[in-house]
Amino acid sequence: MADSLTSSDAFMWRIEDDPRLRSTIVVLTLLDRCPDWPQLVDRFERLSRTVPRFRQRVVPSAPLLPPRWETVSDFDVGFHLRRVSAPGSGSAEELLELARVAAMADFDRARPLWDATLVDGLSDGGAAVLARFNHALSDGVGAVEIARILYDLKERPERRGSLPEAPKPAAAQRFGGLRAVVDYPARIIGAALSAPVKAVPAVANAVRRPVDTVAAGGSTVASIYRTARPISKPGSPIMRDRNLIRHVFTYEVSKSALSRAGRLGGGSLNDAFIAAVAGGLRAYHEMHDAAVRDLVFSMPINVRTAADPIGGNRATLIRFAVPVDIVDPRERIQVIHAQTGRARNEKSLAHTGLIAGALNLMPRSYVGSALRHVDVIASNVPGFPVPVYFAGAPVRMQYAFSPTIGAALNITLLSYGDICGFGINIDGGAVPDHQELYKCLVAGFAEVLALT
Repeated sequence: MADSLTSSDAFMWRIEDDPRLRSTIVVLTLLDRCPDWPQLVDRFERLSRTVPRFRQRVVPSAPLLPPRWETVSDFDVGFHLRRVSAPGSGSAEELLELARVAAMADFDRARPLWDATLVDGLSDGGAAVLARFNHALSDGVGAVEIARILYDLKERPERRGSLPEAPKPAAAQRFGGLRAVVDYPARIIGAALSAPVKAVPAVANAVRRPVDTVAAGGSTVASIYRTARPISKPGSPIMRDRNLIRHVFTYEVSKSALSRAGRLGGGSLNDAFIAAVAGGLRAYHEMHDAAVRDLVFSMPINVRTAADPIGGNRATLIRFAVPVDIVDPRERIQVIHAQTGRARNEKSLAHTGLIAGALNLMPRSYVGSALRHVDVIASNVPGFPVPVYFAGAPVRMQYAFSPTIGAALNITLLSYGDICGFGINIDGGAVPDHQELYKCLVAGFAEVLALT
């Protein structure tokens, strides 16, 4: 049977027809010293044999079918894993410039959709690993699962034994394309039959006839409408342009302090995170004398189960309006807590695959336009709670620069121990004065943490 992309994976793959919606994830791992190169190569070779997606490329299928994963016969870990000396003096700014360029670059579509670069000779004596992968390969939580294969809990771990057998390309099957044409609709029908009766037409109607969908009523129908409805314009009056240029920044705060601020405001760590970003965006708009009330936020919600394989997209995007104009951070946290709570309990979350499948059938221009009307993507990815090692080198910190996918910016929280590391990815068209926005975001976090 053809290994077709899931509806969610196919959605992330197909939106890249518009390069402004490119879905490259970049993870920057800072190390106290240079790792052992042979060990590092072994880790990635082992990963490629353990998680099949790391030896597979995406190839087109027959008309009307989603693309599929195909194991390559000429996989070369040396192509995907590189080693370079740090540019210039090896400063943090020069390292971030490498990450910025990596976030803008596409992959060789004839090969598996990932690469990693060891950067040695940083000015502080450390090293870094800059890893990239296409979002169709994995979401953020899946990437942390993948990292468990790469990292160790000890500086000198026990030998892992011989390498697993490498995946082999599937032999071409006679009538394989015809069988796929028959099997795929059967799987879609099976998924549809397992959903509530009203869910399937509601998904299609929400994007084609939103007014009729609202009039139809019903809690599930209304929930699907709120998830899939088109957005006519962004909330920001100034962050509206989009282009191919990206700018990246990092920031860190205490995880326990941010969690405490959330509790004092009547919410959670995640609510405090969103409130801090909202406060920073309010300051940025005030700096430009631009009035703004609500901004459209999008946030991935993990729907992964223990039965799901490592990698892949097991998250659904929820959208909600964030009240940027609330000055008091405590009140802002309370309001955001109520809004995110409603969004997390939407009945549409059970129909993520159906919604993604329906969007895959919509014109690319329509989907792209809707995505470019989102102001901010904010993601919270729980990382490792304890120190880990990468090929013998202690991991100092990690940052994830997730794709903007049409939004003005993406800010991703990736925790490590008691530190929240923020990877900030800004669309240069939406925010030409990106340094000023960064300063405003830092001020937004200071405003929220002042509650403690």
